[in-house]
Formats: sequence, C-alpha cells, structure tokens
Amino acid sequence: MSGTDILLRLEQTLHARKNAAPASSYVASLYAKGLDAVLKKVGEEATEAILAAKGGDAAALTRETADLLFHTLVMLAAAGVPLSDVLDELARREGTSGHDEKRTRS
Repeated sequence: MSGTDILLRLEQTLHARKNAAPASSYVASLYAKGLDAVLKKVGEEATEAILAAKGGDAAALTRETADLLFHTLVMLAAAGVPLSDVLDELARREGTSGHDEKRTRS
C-alpha cells in the first residue's frame, strides 16, 4: 500500500462526509461551519507543525504534519479541488528548479 493510496481513500471519505449530518462526524461538523472554519483549522495545524519542527520533536512533528495533511485534504474537498489536481501539479514541477518554477507563475 502506498502513501498515495491512503490519501486517495481519505479523500473519498471526506467527500462522503460533505452531506452528512454535522453530528455524525468531526469532518461533517467542520463542513457545516463553513469554509472559513476549515481554513482556520488549516492555519492552526500549520502553526502547530511549525512549532513542532522548531522544537525538534520528531514524533510531534509527525503527528502535527498528519493533522496538517488531513485538514488540507478537508480544505481541498470543501473547495471542490480534487487531490489528483494537486498530485498532477507536483508531477508537472518534478525535475524543475524551484527558482525556475516560481518565475513561470503568472
């Protein structure tokens, strides 16, 4: 099983929860609060991951990065952006210098 497999399965679950009753799951309750609540959660998780990295705690960084990836997937689903689009964009950038890639952005 690859890491991509778990991300794709998780994406399917997140989409299934979009129309679920808010009381039925954490994700459904987050969707019910609206996009701003989802975005706030992504920001919180990003901050926690940064603090874990700065603190040098590898286990905490692993947990916080998992939380960040999870909530990023929630954000993508809420915005209607498929994970495959993000993966395709990463594939497009592969082998390209970060400096060069930034120069090509409009």
